[in-house]
Order: sequence, then C-alpha cells, then structure tokens
Amino acid sequence: MATESFDGAKKNKADEFYTQLKDIENELKHYKKYFKGKTIFCNCDDPYESNFFKYFALNFNHLGLKKLIAIGYDSSPFAGAELDLFNYMEIANYKSKAFKIEITETPDLNKDGAVDLNDIIELLKQGKNVLTRLKGDGDFRSEESIASLKEADIVITNPPFSLFREYVAQLEEYDKNFIIIGNTNALTYKEIFRMFKEDKIRTGYTNFNVGMYFLVPDYYEKYTLMEDGQKYVRVSTSCWFTSLPVEKHNEELVLYRKYDSNKYPEYVNYDAINIDTYKDIPYDFAGNMGVPITFLDKYNPNQFEIIALGIVGSIDFTNERRMEILKKGEPTGKYTVNAKGTLYRKHNPGKDKKHPAFKDCETGELYQSIYARVIIKKRNR
Repeated sequence: MATESFDGAKKNKADEFYTQLKDIENELKHYKKYFKGKTIFCNCDDPYESNFFKYFALNFNHLGLKKLIAIGYDSSPFAGAELDLFNYMEIANYKSKAFKIEITETPDLNKDGAVDLNDIIELLKQGKNVLTRLKGDGDFRSEESIASLKEADIVITNPPFSLFREYVAQLEEYDKNFIIIGNTNALTYKEIFRMFKEDKIRTGYTNFNVGMYFLVPDYYEKYTLMEDGQKYVRVSTSCWFTSLPVEKHNEELVLYRKYDSNKYPEYVNYDAINIDTYKDIPYDFAGNMGVPITFLDKYNPNQFEIIALGIVGSIDFTNERRMEILKKGEPTGKYTVNAKGTLYRKHNPGKDKKHPAFKDCETGELYQSIYARVIIKKRNR
C-alpha cells in the first residue's frame, strides 16, 4: 500500500502497510473463476515490494490471466527488499522512481517444471513482458495510472486507508470491478454506505472481525510483533471490500428470535426498534430495525433493504435511545469509530456527570460511547 501522499511520502508514512502473501491467498482463492481472460491491475503495488504482484505473477497461467499490470509509487521504503526481480538491469539508480510492469505471458523458460520469478526475469530480458519507467510519480490519480485503469478489468490492491474515499470514487467513476483492502470504519463513510445501499460494494470472505497483520518499514516505532527481523502491525479494523459476487451475501440469515416489545426498545424519535446484534433480528417483525454496522458483513440484499445510517444517542447524550439519522454526512469528525460501530466522543465532566466514561489507555483522556446503527427492513417476498 502506498503512502497517504505519493509525492510527500516522507511527510506522512502512516499508510505504509504491506499485505502478507498468506492473507492475499486466503481471500483471492474464492474469486478464481472471475480472473480467467481478464486484465488485472494492481495500481498501488510497487513491483519491488508487492505480494499482490507476486501472487498474480506466479499464478498467471493457473488463473488464466490475459494481462497483469502493476504500478509502484515514486519512493518505496522496501524497494528491492522483497522481490529480487530487477537485479538483471542497471536498476540501482532508478530505485526512487516509479515503474510499471506489464506481464502477458509466463512460460516455464528455465524448464524447471514451475513458473517462478526467474522465468519472469527471463521474459523481461527478451522483451515479451514490459518494464517501463514512468514519467510521473505512480500516484493512482496520475494520467499514466488512469490510462492503465481504463484498460483493466479488475483492480486488486491494498490502497492507502487515508485516501480510501477518493480511491473508491475513482473505481466507481470508471466502472471497474475491484477487490481491495480497507478499514472497517469505511462502512460509515457516506459514499461507501451509499454503495452498500445500491449493492455496488460488499465485504469479502475473510472473517470480518479477525483483522490482519501488515508488514511495516523499519522506521515504525510502534509494532505488534517482530518476525525474522521484520516488523508487523495488527490492524483489527481491516477487511476486504469487493464489487464481485460473494457467496455469503447470497445466503439468508436464519432468524429465530420472536419479537417482544419489552426486549426490543423503540427509538423515542424514530420509527424503528433497536437491536444490539444481528443475531437478535426477529423473524416476525416487519418494521424498521436499527442494527450494528457489522450487519453489513452478513447483508443479503434479497433478504433485507437498507434504509439509512444513524447513531444511537443524541449529540448531548441526554437519551441513549434517541436516533439521529445522518442525512448529510457520517458519524466522523468529533467522533471516532471502531469495527463494531461504537463511536466515541470526549467526556465532558461538567456536562456528562450522569453518563459513564472510559479512559483511553494511551492518552488517558476520558471518552463516552454511542453507537452507529444501520436502519434495515426485511423485504416482502
């Protein structure tokens, strides 16, 4: 994944998270039938470092790809560290420059019975695949990258979390299928939420609440674990998003709870009942229901209709069961959100004496929680 700003990598390095090959394999194995004869574009993937590039290059024939394109940004902290792909060229002076690599065939040239990176090196030597030094910086918004985007059938990568809105907006603008990694907080972004309502995006196969471990550069001071001399950070609020069909979103939730007005409180200002977990959705209630945003990982558009996004709790926290429907934005800004849809705001001891608060373990600041809710309704069938 690239930095928040491709031309200012040194100013903001918080997006330098690199996906492990095992996580890529575990997710992408479910989409094999969609790859045959397609052009795959990894537009946030320096060929030096990217396990996305490695996955598709080594499985090019197995997946039946038509073409693989990968573009890396101008300055990569891992350039040359992971894949020894370009050592046959006088490439050392180019490590700070952006490149595009295009793979169109991967025969077993060294006759060892398997296609590996050495075969691709030989192909590059013979000019059958193309390695191009870009004029620009490799930014996914650059003209060179957009030209490749137009050519692509499916975009697959780990884009910078901080540019996720803009990145997905570009995919939608050019009407491209995609499989990408994002932060679960993005579920509450108004643009992403709209796409869920329109059935243009859905979560992938990987368990929604597990999170993933990402490789980070050596200069990261905070990391989760060190393995083989490399630093990894666990991002619990990470998940896969795709525009392609996902089997679990065609499966119907089995509803076994019976509606009881005493167990399902109504919002005082909105015609809907509150539900704290998707498992408690009653089978015999036909009205509006407010469920946690984690419901979207189980959402079947044939079984439910998404009505709106809201938060439980008024701005001044005077009523825990007051629903605020977010018509013009999303619950961000003065709030932060976790994977379960719990939003937090700073505790004001002068005004919030009656309301419980918890202490942030790092800052020591007191916060209070409110909850994001997706308003849904069962479809009549």
